[in-house]
Amino acid sequence: MVFWEGYVSDELMGTFAPIVLYWVYAGFYHLLPPLEKYRLHARKDEEKKNLVPFSAVVKGVLLQQLVQAIVALFLVSSSTFQLISTNNSYMSFHLDMLGGISTVKTNSLAVSGRVSDDTHPGTLQLTTTTNASGVIVQPSMPKQILQILIAMFVMDTWQYFVHRYMHQNKFLYRHIHSQHHRLVVPYAIGALYNHPIEGLLLDTVGGAISFLVSGMTARTAVIFFCFAVVKTVDDHCGLWLPGNIFHLLFQNNTAYHDIHHQLQGLKYNYSQPFFSIWDRLLGTYMPFNLVKRPGGGFEAKLAKE
Repeated sequence: MVFWEGYVSDELMGTFAPIVLYWVYAGFYHLLPPLEKYRLHARKDEEKKNLVPFSAVVKGVLLQQLVQAIVALFLVSSSTFQLISTNNSYMSFHLDMLGGISTVKTNSLAVSGRVSDDTHPGTLQLTTTTNASGVIVQPSMPKQILQILIAMFVMDTWQYFVHRYMHQNKFLYRHIHSQHHRLVVPYAIGALYNHPIEGLLLDTVGGAISFLVSGMTARTAVIFFCFAVVKTVDDHCGLWLPGNIFHLLFQNNTAYHDIHHQLQGLKYNYSQPFFSIWDRLLGTYMPFNLVKRPGGGFEAKLAKE
């Protein structure tokens, strides 16, 4: 039982809850006092070095979230994503290139997935678990945790390789990914300040693939996507606050990502938003030291400097 049950579907909650949470969490950081002794960059550097005004960042984030919401709602209602009930144990989904990466309808199923047979070519069959009333039974807590961990790894994998390619391809970097790097000094509200195409490829498609591979239900997906958006905001907050749970649990944190936004670290620390495994395995990990900054606060300095 969840608080939204009976009021809104899990699919709609998974679409809009992360957007609302983004602005609540990022807004919290934005409303904090300067906290210079915990900042990775002086407040004046944020105003001087960034190449885009705050108002444009807000508009850019809202545009990306609008595109994501439209895509999700389209996939919910799209006739190309048809749900056909065959019996109490199996349901078939007819997929096309777009429906095949949907983040929605399949969320209602506990996926153990097997691809089509000879009688149903082009069909993905998914097993469901329902009670006598036909209500979907949510997986056990350990299974949901496992699914979330799988989704985290899949999302990291997708985002690492797409992100890295956007840096290596000069055309994509110049015309698409460079928009995000206009924020030389990152801040929380700018976490999703991306070109709409990048937002679609990196976040929307990446989230969809993570969801499908993990086999999580829509309810579990709400938790996963809300957690992912909070982690992403925190990675861009630019504050090294004592007791921050993300700094304690993840090596990939706000200081780690700050290195990537620095000119010298532009070709390093591509991994996001959870782990640093791909950077370490593929030679793009840049170690750093967190040192006291003259005048107060901290500075993430490249270890190779």
